[in-house]
Order: sequence, then structure tokens, then C-alpha cells
Amino acid sequence: PLFRAGAGGRMGDGRQYWSFVALHDEVAAIRHLIETDGLSGPFNITAPHPVTNREITAAMGRVLHRPTLFPVPAAVLRTVLGEMAGDVLGSARVLPTRLLESGFRFAFPEIDGAIRAAL
Repeated sequence: PLFRAGAGGRMGDGRQYWSFVALHDEVAAIRHLIETDGLSGPFNITAPHPVTNREITAAMGRVLHRPTLFPVPAAVLRTVLGEMAGDVLGSARVLPTRLLESGFRFAFPEIDGAIRAAL
């Protein structure tokens, strides 16, 4: 809603990686893992191109045709969210290496397509 209203912006310095996956791809990946013989163990279900918060913010602006001029400083997030600020300001650059090696192909591997699919 904030981005649709033109009030969205990066969080903290925006350099933290946020792995993402479109719902369509998540469901397809789970089906792939269930239906493909010989697969076992942990698999990362996340798109193959993790992006930073700054890149997600820019993509939201592009897809929604809205400005993204209102960053939220890390100190404000820590004050408002307390311990949960770590979830927003933390960084995890996760790759679906085993999922790709198993033959899975993403319908929405890039952030712009994943955002469009969600909307």
C-alpha cells in the first residue's frame, strides 16, 4: 500500500540482500520436488537472482509507476520494530543451486516479473 501511494522507499542503507520467490514458482518448485524421483535433503526455494532492498525498492517503483523517495533510516526501524528490525535490516543472499541442478525452471526468475505476478 505504501508503494502504491507513492510513499515507498528503501529500508536502512538498502544494501541488504533479500531473496524472493514468486508464489507461482514456489508452488511449482514444491510440486517439482514431490514429483521428481531421487531428490532428497534440503532445497532452497528462492529465485535464482537475489536482489538488494534498494533493487527491490526500485523495481516496485518501476512496476507500479510510482516514486520511491521515502527511505526509512535503520535507527527508525530499530525504534519502531525493536528486535524485529533485524528481519528487515538483515541480509541473506540465498541461491537455489540444488533446485536448478534438479532441472527446475523458474517462470519469474527476476524481481520485476515476480512483483507483477504478485499484483
